[in-house]
Amino acid sequence: MTQLGTLEELPQDYRDALTQLNLVPLWPSMRAVLPYNVPTRKTQTLTWHYEDVRPLLLQAGDLTPMEKAERRVLVLANPGHGLENMQATPGIYLGLQLILPNETAPNHRHTPNAVRIIIEGEGAYTTVNGEPCRMERGDLILTPSGLWHEHHHKGEGPIVWLDVLDLPLIYQLEGSWAIEGQPQNHTMSKDKSFSEYSACGIVPNINFERTQQKAPMLRYPWQKTRQCLLAMAEHLSDTLIRINYVNPENGQSLFPSIGFGAIMLLPGESVTLPKRTTACVFHVVEGHGQLRVDTLESQPWQEKDTFSTPGYSDITLTNQDPLQPAFFITADEEPLHTYLGIY
Repeated sequence: MTQLGTLEELPQDYRDALTQLNLVPLWPSMRAVLPYNVPTRKTQTLTWHYEDVRPLLLQAGDLTPMEKAERRVLVLANPGHGLENMQATPGIYLGLQLILPNETAPNHRHTPNAVRIIIEGEGAYTTVNGEPCRMERGDLILTPSGLWHEHHHKGEGPIVWLDVLDLPLIYQLEGSWAIEGQPQNHTMSKDKSFSEYSACGIVPNINFERTQQKAPMLRYPWQKTRQCLLAMAEHLSDTLIRINYVNPENGQSLFPSIGFGAIMLLPGESVTLPKRTTACVFHVVEGHGQLRVDTLESQPWQEKDTFSTPGYSDITLTNQDPLQPAFFITADEEPLHTYLGIY
């Protein structure tokens, strides 16, 4: 392996001349940006334990009214990327959002794509371009780029969900911005997961035309996903029980930047996932167990926790419950890696 020259080997007057013209020599930093075999990774293995975060999130509800917050969120920031950059992985932003009873997070739209994974509470819904999406534990609710959305809570107690956005990517592309809007009127009584997209493999054909919407289905109910995973476990053996969330009209990823999926571990099961290029985020919907990444010390996880893992790593998930399965919802940058040809 060739030892490249260092910056310090260059004369100071030469370095000053480069700086004066906004120039940087590549060779001293070549191995930092183009290392051999495995890329430089900033994403750290990290678990955000919900029982630790929840009191601070509820305190935020006491400290900051909705009119001063617009979105009352605590960002899950991975220190490997710098807390100020609000990144969980290179392209994924995570945040725990709180709405209290009778509150409304006002209508707006923005360029980043977003998904909400519901963690706690009942009686809330998100209105997306006039479509009211009920929010229940484990549901995925989409607010794609450019669509109006607002959040309402008509129930009792707090409603909390995990925001998953491609904000870091869109921000670095200098394309991140938002617009405020007026409150929406419902154009439907229920979201389309109850009717048009209520069954797997069936899509509506209204007036002999297929929809051209980039996200025709906005709500993915957890109960349907859970039933699917359980049914798969009855008929498949010696394989990882895993599904992908896709656009029902074309089978593609929900977003071109972030892919979403779900994993089920059988009681007592331990699985090492296939090593992949992309970092990954796991949200625990049900269960408790241990996470091990490469040779690092195992970390515990339990229901409602969220953890991040770097790419190019061996990830081992262990369900420590001998009687009940464990379930995760996952988010990663697989669609973007695939498009770029690096997956």
